[in-house]
Amino acid sequence: MMRIWLSVLALLVLAGCTESVSRNANARVLMMGDSMFAIHGASRKSVAHQLEARLGEPVVDRSVSGAQYLYALPISGSLGLRIGRQYQASDWDWVIVNGGGNDLWLTCGCRACNAKLDRLISADGKTGEIVDVVSTARAGGAKVVYAGYLRTPGVPSSIDHCKAYGDALEARLARMAARDGGIWFVSMADLVPNGDRSFHGPDLIHPSHKGSAAIAARIAAAIKAAT
Repeated sequence: MMRIWLSVLALLVLAGCTESVSRNANARVLMMGDSMFAIHGASRKSVAHQLEARLGEPVVDRSVSGAQYLYALPISGSLGLRIGRQYQASDWDWVIVNGGGNDLWLTCGCRACNAKLDRLISADGKTGEIVDVVSTARAGGAKVVYAGYLRTPGVPSSIDHCKAYGDALEARLARMAARDGGIWFVSMADLVPNGDRSFHGPDLIHPSHKGSAAIAARIAAAIKAAT
């Protein structure tokens, strides 16, 4: 049932997987990932829109709500529900990526998360679907920022039971980044002050406008420090 719903979702949010600027704009920054990036696109308050303002240049946003790395259905996967399919070769200077949370939260059911985590990225950060996607971007000449997820410190949320796996995922992402000087893992784990709900929407999972702006600011700072 979940996969049927995700297939329908892909058709409904196809507009969320379209480029925010045309290819003729010579954009140098590509954004890929899930709803942490895609939310607030309609109001032009998404992470990509906020990042454009901070960098002073266009960002092509291919992120899609509900996207996964291990998504199997071919048609909806090609529309962006498989994060690897969001990548399009071009002369990118930067590719900004997130994801992995939906693979662990939506599909492993708290029973097969260890195996799912290993498929996403190995403990040493050398192999896995995430590594393959990042390596494709690096092979195209781009530098990569991999953004971690917001936390809800001091405020219970519906995904708290996944915290240990989320922390393990991000530790592996940091190891991946440490192996390549062209990859930056940007953690959001300490971004939200304890007990502060204002960085999240009502579901305490997705960022609010303020949260999206804070994520964009941290990514922009990493890019500016590296250039």
